[in-house]
Amino acid sequence: MSRQVALITGSSRGIGLAAAVELAKQDFDIALNAPPHEEALHKAAATLGAYGVKVHSAAFDISVTGNHGVMIDQVEAKLGPVTTLINNAGVGVVRRGDPLDVTEESYDRCFEVNTKAIFFLTQAMAKRWVVRRRDPNVHYSIINVTSSNAVAVSLARSEYCASKAAAAMISKTYAARLGKEGIPVFDVQPGLIDTEMTRAVIDTYRERAEKRLCLFPRVGQPEELGTVIASLASNKIPYTTGQTISVDGGMLVPRF
Repeated sequence: MSRQVALITGSSRGIGLAAAVELAKQDFDIALNAPPHEEALHKAAATLGAYGVKVHSAAFDISVTGNHGVMIDQVEAKLGPVTTLINNAGVGVVRRGDPLDVTEESYDRCFEVNTKAIFFLTQAMAKRWVVRRRDPNVHYSIINVTSSNAVAVSLARSEYCASKAAAAMISKTYAARLGKEGIPVFDVQPGLIDTEMTRAVIDTYRERAEKRLCLFPRVGQPEELGTVIASLASNKIPYTTGQTISVDGGMLVPRF
């Protein structure tokens, strides 16, 4: 039986690293990813090394779609065939504010990383899988980490919301295409999570969660997302694809 190999974008910290740790605990070999020259990538690799699995640091800017094939080639040369793709990398807005003031720079940045990179990295990986003789005893999957803002509007981050909504539809599109291959695709939508990206506003998030914006009156932790992602990657929720998993403490549950 082949080993499970997970390629996780944006995995030098936060949700991506938490997912990597949970998968390493389940004996997945791990390809970490972050932009070149990011020191945190080396620290993350050292952290995972303690679990006794093979680890490869893939230092690539995923917004450059021409990098995708080279990155996968290098990962597979080091670890063997990739069986799990986790599209986790994402960026926020350049500046929060009125949608009437959004710049093309901020809009393009959100879509290049949060949307275009997911579409084409998934395409590159899927093209290999559909022609490859895959081990029938190994679970293949694609997990896209989008956001509750794929559904819920944040006026101060309208371009981010739009990019995540598009990413959510990409998950459904590829689920429809890869279903006949037996490859599930999931959309994991985090809510208010304590990460480096949210650190500047986490006190506000915490206050809003405690005032019942979330049914669980607290913010979530990266490790909780990691557990959910690892459960999907290891087929703990079988006969399921194309689903949105809201890891948001009940924030998006409609209520009066």
